Amino acid sequence: MHILPLVGGKVEEVKRRQHCLMFSSAGSQAQTYFVNFDTLADYQRWHRQASKVVSQTVSLVDLSCYSLEALSEYLFYSQDITHLNLRHNFMSLQGPGGLLNLPRFSQLKSLNLSHNRLGLFPECVCEILTLTELNISCNNLHSVPAQIGNLQSLQTLSLDGNHLSSVPEELGGLSQLNSLGLSFNNFTRIPAVLERLGAVDKLAMAGNRVDGLELCTLARISHLKNIDLRLNGLRWVKSDRPESVSQVTQLDLRDNCLESLDLSLVCNLETLHCQRNQLGSLTLSGFTLRMLHASSNRLTTVNIYPVPNQLTHMDLSQNLLEYLPDWVCDCRKIEVLDITHNQLSELPSRLLNSLSLRKLLAGNNRLLRVPDLLDHVPLEVLDLQHNKLGELPESLFYKALNLKYLNVSANSLESIPPSSQSEESLSTLQELYLTGNNLNENCGALLVGHQNLRVLHIAYNQLLSFPASKLSKLELLEELNLSGNKLKTVPSTVSSCKRLHTLIAHSNHITVFPEILNLPEIKLVDLSCNELTEIQLPDSLPATLQELDLTGNSSLILEHKTLNLFSHITTLKLDQKTTTTPGDSLSASTPWSHGYSEMSGQRNKLCVSVLAVDQFGDGVEACYGIFDGDRNEEVPRLLQCTMGDVLCEELQHSSIDSVYMCNTFLTSHRKLGMAGQKLGASALLCYIHREPSDPGGYLSLTVANVGTCQAVLCRNGRPVPLSKVYSLENCTEEMERVKLNKAIITEDNKVSGVTCCSRLLGCSYLSLWVLPKPWVHTEALCPQDEFLILGNRALFERVSYQEAVCTVQAVQDPRAAAKKLCSLAQSYGCKDNIGAVVVSLHIGEDSCTCEPPLSSTEPRGPVPAPVPATVTPGPTDAATLSSSSGVVSEFNSETSASEVGSEAGSTASDEHPTSGPAFRPERRCSLHPATTIPLCGIMVPGSAGTGTQPGLFQRQPSCATFSSNQSDNGLDSDDEAPLEGVISNGSKLEVEVDIHCCAFQLRSGAPESPKDTDLEKRGYDYPNGKMRRQNSVVVSATNGCLLAVCGREITDLKKSPSTSSLFGKKLSNGSVVVPEDSHNLIEVALEAPKKKSGYFTAPAQQDLEDQLIVPPSLEQEVREQLRAQSPLVSTPPSLKDTVWDHPHPPAFASNLVPGPGPVPILQQEVYDTAL
Repeated sequence: MHILPLVGGKVEEVKRRQHCLMFSSAGSQAQTYFVNFDTLADYQRWHRQASKVVSQTVSLVDLSCYSLEALSEYLFYSQDITHLNLRHNFMSLQGPGGLLNLPRFSQLKSLNLSHNRLGLFPECVCEILTLTELNISCNNLHSVPAQIGNLQSLQTLSLDGNHLSSVPEELGGLSQLNSLGLSFNNFTRIPAVLERLGAVDKLAMAGNRVDGLELCTLARISHLKNIDLRLNGLRWVKSDRPESVSQVTQLDLRDNCLESLDLSLVCNLETLHCQRNQLGSLTLSGFTLRMLHASSNRLTTVNIYPVPNQLTHMDLSQNLLEYLPDWVCDCRKIEVLDITHNQLSELPSRLLNSLSLRKLLAGNNRLLRVPDLLDHVPLEVLDLQHNKLGELPESLFYKALNLKYLNVSANSLESIPPSSQSEESLSTLQELYLTGNNLNENCGALLVGHQNLRVLHIAYNQLLSFPASKLSKLELLEELNLSGNKLKTVPSTVSSCKRLHTLIAHSNHITVFPEILNLPEIKLVDLSCNELTEIQLPDSLPATLQELDLTGNSSLILEHKTLNLFSHITTLKLDQKTTTTPGDSLSASTPWSHGYSEMSGQRNKLCVSVLAVDQFGDGVEACYGIFDGDRNEEVPRLLQCTMGDVLCEELQHSSIDSVYMCNTFLTSHRKLGMAGQKLGASALLCYIHREPSDPGGYLSLTVANVGTCQAVLCRNGRPVPLSKVYSLENCTEEMERVKLNKAIITEDNKVSGVTCCSRLLGCSYLSLWVLPKPWVHTEALCPQDEFLILGNRALFERVSYQEAVCTVQAVQDPRAAAKKLCSLAQSYGCKDNIGAVVVSLHIGEDSCTCEPPLSSTEPRGPVPAPVPATVTPGPTDAATLSSSSGVVSEFNSETSASEVGSEAGSTASDEHPTSGPAFRPERRCSLHPATTIPLCGIMVPGSAGTGTQPGLFQRQPSCATFSSNQSDNGLDSDDEAPLEGVISNGSKLEVEVDIHCCAFQLRSGAPESPKDTDLEKRGYDYPNGKMRRQNSVVVSATNGCLLAVCGREITDLKKSPSTSSLFGKKLSNGSVVVPEDSHNLIEVALEAPKKKSGYFTAPAQQDLEDQLIVPPSLEQEVREQLRAQSPLVSTPPSLKDTVWDHPHPPAFASNLVPGPGPVPILQQEVYDTAL
């Protein structure tokens, strides 16, 4: 095959031959081909298409991020290329397509060779005399050759992110150079060659090692107007001579070590950035000053002379100001003033009555009052949250007619001012935040005048009711938050708010479901932690409804018909109704309980996920986590479903906290990369456990985190931070590490403009600079520890540690406390996704939950019948979901990682003896642990010395949805009560399991037929299926179902529960195959079916191809082959090998046979991986 590049070449007709064309390529090595065509039609078509190709000119070629080592030889034939982008490759100098051939491009003007790890400056580039733009940043360069002076046409040169400490003098001869990038190198002073580059007006030297700045140096370089010296470690700025620096208009000194700054000699300064220094004093010239950004310092005052009459924006937040300088009130053009997080006790009256001020942010101060407005002012945004205000000015609303945003949350207000002096209101207020005050129901009448109100937050006040007639007047209302009051009802007039899309009214005393389901735009309804008893629903629900939270309503009973009506809702949160089982004693013995809350931000996409397992491992361990993907919703869901399993695996290999936590994070990072995820997520994981060296002692808490998720422990009423915030602004060591690796940090302190975090999971795109290694800390728990708070960045940016602790202390229920934290953050102005977990701790002798052991002669109760948890039940079956307090079922109908979990299936189950005397494990607390035996790497509480088989417990992996593919679900008749935890949708049967704290508890009982007890005699015979032994886990694939039982000692365990729980994967024909050992939830995530709506459900009828049938004539041969392929593995003397048989496909059972004596038969739980 011959390939002829036609671009830039020519095509001609050959007149001497019929239907013949001549094709010629371009370039010095041009080739010519003569082609004959059979028909006139082919001849004309080729001539027409080839004529279009040869007339084209390719001027811009982008080959970035292709892992190239050389260019194709044919590319050099295109002499019209003017722009060539080779960023993020592995280009070499030598070879046919190496960089030495770049001078062959005779028209090249722009060349980008950044991020190629060159190590040396390619001198051949200096031979491309037509270049006007050259980017060779981030290539580990230590020097620039003198030949750079040959590029006389060069206008832009980027040398950022290298190891340069000097540049050649020949660079000064580039008279047309107007942009020179020297950021993130090793310069210790400003290069003298800049004095000769008269066309360069910006000094870009951020991230170097300049520790001092002489203003007289800037005066000599008279053409520099914009100075960027961020992240240099500057310690002083001074001038030896009183010589003014008149040409500099913009100066950026952010993130340095300055303690004082006097720029009075920079007389024409217009914009100054000096955030995040250690400034105690600041002196400036005000002749031309327009913008001043000086937040996060230690300023007590700012001296500017003369009065800056051109000043429009000023940010003095997070300083130590006790009063505002007088000159601030004299500024004639000030529009935006940010003085939040200071120590101000009053605001000048002249400031609030300014005729130019449009935005005033004065929250988190000590203000006792707000001065009266004397005349109409143009104020549009006013933020006064977190002060000590008892009242607002009476004239606020009718003097500030342009006011659109008002936030006075977290004050002591008992009333709000009227909207006008008369019945007619001219208010334009659109957003009003009144959360955390002392307002009563009388304020409702005062809100009527704000008829343009779109957002109203009036949570956590003293409202006993909300006037129905007043609410009907707010017709433009879109978001209403009434949480944390004492409301018994939401007025029926809420149906008049046709634009309402969000109603949050949790933590009240509401008994009647509000009339909101007929609103055309309703999207989110949160009525959790109320006293609802029933719901009156219309015949159909609005298609816009995406989330409904009804948790915490203990008296609420939903009919099966109601659940079917809710089936289209993307996220439905309900309490799981549990029945008492022997396993519940284990749940009751844990000295902790949890609650969580997740709220989506203004992007209406939830990118925060929570992991909460109250019983992790042996029942006196717990695992909690929170994952924040910023704008990525896939990575947090994947981590939520898998990270607990990865931790469980790593705990089997090491007991050192730093080892198993680091390996957990690194393994999760690797698996995210295998799933194709490149953008990362912050992650925090908390593991409550006993120290291996002292199994009878107190509990310890091991915390590991990357990114900005944080954990705070309340000890004696005070916050104890347990995590480390890995952001460039908050962590000096991480900033230095990233700079040392020559990353480009943009002006908003983001690595390559992508993320502000220096450590994330799954961020392989920035692998050298953003690492997955976590911070690990272990804290011994004591009786003084009250609770643990986990939150993401958005939560703790708005709610301080102390306020979070005080908030949770005032709320008894951890779920309600987590809800309150998120609601407060939203009312304080947070627009991002918010996640919070509150774990209530009861560590101490007073919290002992032990019970006396049952006597061996005590008569036992009747034995309930065994029930497979996920096999399709008949009319008499019962499927029970048991879990700890505060457990929530989340019904999510969109494709997510939770559904990926349902595809992969699970082999973990909770097992209890089902024959002989009914076994009930002795309840023990964390302070008085019971004797335990290892089972599958998990410590199982039981009784010692009684000769009775211990209670078996396995932690359920985090899979949100399990579906059955049986058509007879026993729920086709209306007079039959629905099974708890089971939702039927016609022929579809869905069992919903809480993803945060899921543990199936099976009732113990005797086998239903003699065939079940005959399994021991049949050995490993399995006539209608195929079988596999792996690490004493027997896997059977029959009718699309996956079975497994674990019965080995921990010393024999070699594989992770996270991998052993994913033995089967559904194929297109419905059968199940056993994947490789390395397959897990993340690795099969990309193969999950994509569905726009609905849950993962099985087909109504099985396909005949789905059934694995072995002819009777081959039955014995198959048995022998399976027996030969599955070598026996030694088991403990007290346990015989597990035996499987399957004479009847619809029913499954498994027996674990102990030693001599009564034989307790364990009913094995069956999971179906059919989707």
